[in-house]
Amino acid sequence: VQLVESGGGLVQAGGSLRLSCTASGSIFSIDNMRWYRQAPGKQRDLVAGITSGGTINYADFVKGRFTLSRGNAKNALYLQMNSLKPEDTAVYYCNADSTNRGTSYWGQGTQVTVSS
Repeated sequence: VQLVESGGGLVQAGGSLRLSCTASGSIFSIDNMRWYRQAPGKQRDLVAGITSGGTINYADFVKGRFTLSRGNAKNALYLQMNSLKPEDTAVYYCNADSTNRGTSYWGQGTQVTVSS
């Protein structure tokens, strides 16, 4: 499975961005998909995720501002980010896992920068 993120960029505080993650390869094996983010010098944090059954969870720091959605064919994951704050500045990574295969896949990341 290959994951490619897009949609990052520079935006002013209060603005919006929509991140996309496109999956290719053995997408039939994908179960759960998630967005993580990592700011310089900090650990990688879970932002939002969706299970194979469609359950969506958000980190407290994005609740009410970010919306996660998934393509019908499991080959796309989206993150609509509204009311962005400077502290949202990070590299955002798409992640997918396969329970049967016991594997986890990562994209290369997309930079989001929010200016104050």
